[in-house]
Amino acid sequence: MALRQTALLRLRSPLAVCVRSMGKGEPGAGAGAGGGTGGTIRDAGGAFGKREAAQEEQYFRKLEQDQLKKLKKGFQKEIQFHKEQVEAHKEAIKRHEERLQELK
Repeated sequence: MALRQTALLRLRSPLAVCVRSMGKGEPGAGAGAGGGTGGTIRDAGGAFGKREAAQEEQYFRKLEQDQLKKLKKGFQKEIQFHKEQVEAHKEAIKRHEERLQELK
């Protein structure tokens, strides 16, 4: 029973979802050699299977780079927004302090 619970906990772990394991062999080397069943070309293995696996890896690397660029751009916009807000608040504080001086 305890083994079953720990196995379930391991399956629900976010790290277990993120890890990608190919087994033995190279990607695209055929169905039984680590290439997996990624379609008929990859099942057959050979140069075309390896090429398809390389293109897939390249696609996901590019997708990840694009996502990182968008994330960085979003953070830069947010930083700029907050800097502008800080300046606006400083000006408001200055105005209020001046009004306080006028009231004294």
